[in-house]
Parts: sequence; structure tokens; C-alpha cells
Amino acid sequence: MEGLAPSFTFHLMTAPAVTHYERLGGAEGIRKLVDRFYDIMDTAPEAATIRALHASSLKTSREKLFLYLTGWTGGPQLYVEKYGHPALRMRHLPFPIGRQERDEWLWCMERSLNEHDMPPDLRELLRERLRSLADHMRNRPD
Repeated sequence: MEGLAPSFTFHLMTAPAVTHYERLGGAEGIRKLVDRFYDIMDTAPEAATIRALHASSLKTSREKLFLYLTGWTGGPQLYVEKYGHPALRMRHLPFPIGRQERDEWLWCMERSLNEHDMPPDLRELLRERLRSLADHMRNRPD
């Protein structure tokens, strides 16, 4: 029809969203969070039960949690590239995880999150999501 302006489709240019990975400080921030988590687990009497489920050296556990949290927070999918789909619940089935183990793991993680420099809204979001994740790992009744 004459006189009508042609229809144009256009996309607004938007800045990419900042990932939780970036807000945590990237690889360096994730590494710091994971190392603090395992340092607490390794030394705190409040984490004795969960610590006993791990190998004497926490080196492999540290690396796997670092790889997992990197992707989980929006960074590179390092865990998936190295090990495939996380299938966390399945990978944790050999370990008895009940309320006490979940609570001790969360106790360590909460302290790590509290000590890590991050915006308060991110800390609360991570707490919420990690609580849900930890509860999902339970595989024995209490």
C-alpha cells in the first residue's frame, strides 16, 4: 500500500548481564571461596562429620568444587568439560548424607560466604540456592 512506511525490525543493543561468577571475582574469587570453605571444613570441630566423609587430602575436592562453582555461577563450564554432566546427587550417593551432614556442609559454606567480599544481595541469593542444593544431596532419612 502506497504511503505506508515499511516495517523495520531492529534489536536494541543491551550490555551483557554481569554473571554471579564475575560478581564473585571470577576464577580468583571462586578459588578463594572454595579454599576458605575447605579450610573451615578441615579445621572446625563443627564440621567433623562432613570432614570424615572426605579423603585425607582435600586437593581433589577443592578442585572439583572450584570447577563446579565456576560454571554454576555463570563462568566457563569447566566441570562439564572435564567430567560431563555434574549429576551431583548420583555422584554423592556413595556417601551417607543426612541432616547433620547437610547442616555441617552449610555451616562451612555460610562462613565462607560471610567472609567473601560480595554484594549482600548476591550473598543471600547464593545462600538460598546452596541451601536448596545441599538439601537435595540428602540420601538417608533422619
